Amino acid sequence: MGALEGKVAVVTGSGRGIGRGIALLFAREGAKVVVVDPGVNTDGTGHDNGPADQVVAEIKGEGGTAVSSYESVATVEGGEAIIKTAVDTFGRIDILVNNAGILRDRMIFNMSEEEWDAVIAVHLKGHYCCTKPASILMRQQRYGRIINFSSGSGLIGMPGQANYGAAKSGIAGFTRVVAKDLGRYGVTCNAIAPGAATRMTATVSEQARGLRARAGITSPGAPGRAPAVPQLRDPEYVAPMVAYLCTDDAWNINGQIFHVAGGSVGVAWQPMPMRTLWKPAMWTLDELCAAVPQQLMAGIPNPAPPPPDLDIPGRQTAPAAGAPATGGA
Repeated sequence: MGALEGKVAVVTGSGRGIGRGIALLFAREGAKVVVVDPGVNTDGTGHDNGPADQVVAEIKGEGGTAVSSYESVATVEGGEAIIKTAVDTFGRIDILVNNAGILRDRMIFNMSEEEWDAVIAVHLKGHYCCTKPASILMRQQRYGRIINFSSGSGLIGMPGQANYGAAKSGIAGFTRVVAKDLGRYGVTCNAIAPGAATRMTATVSEQARGLRARAGITSPGAPGRAPAVPQLRDPEYVAPMVAYLCTDDAWNINGQIFHVAGGSVGVAWQPMPMRTLWKPAMWTLDELCAAVPQQLMAGIPNPAPPPPDLDIPGRQTAPAAGAPATGGA
């Protein structure tokens, strides 16, 4: 008997990549799966029923149970139709995995409104559109598992991904709030920040990769996370942690973000002050000009420093990068 025996799971973006690996593992663990994928290109254009249908056929070929959905997560109507498919076909919904995503990478000074809106719609709004109807049913039945997908781009930042990073950072906050909204009803909500080689990562330009490398940002890139072994970065390696968080054993894990890449699984430290300046009165500007660089920001590097030959006002008077703190409060 599998760890998810009898559960009904909706997995968005499961026609390929990480989502496909999750759908297949869920089915092998006994879940009935709604494979959601409109079969779009990595930029969100086009439509193809093939990817979802192929995963459903693969699940059925292994003796599992699955059905296809080709709805877009980017509209309220699409999200409601996706959850309705689970209920109409299997009678309930126990698990929602919000994995669907697209990329429209562009440096912020070149990014169009359409490129911004499209990525926000699929990622951030898409999480809302599916979670809202699922949460109503999960609250009523006093049980549910919601797994969202954030990203290192949203947690630490990647050049050329202002739209994607904003959405993924928003999803991290969305996860923490939904966890608190639903925890009292026996429903958990957690997020994965994955590291895997997929169609989407293959579209990242060499220029962007070079910018990340020069900024010291390398995949997987999360603080405290061991480097992923390249041959282990297949998208299927993300699925086991997702499946674990959906088991009954994970009933008390809620509102957390997990970095998962290859054989590495880490829990993120929630954003909290790492160092604090304090005084029993309002700070003056002169005091901050002295205390911030010398104490609050001592040893914390600029993630994208300007080149040495660029004339930067204040550069000559600022403390050297990484200078030790002279005191603290």
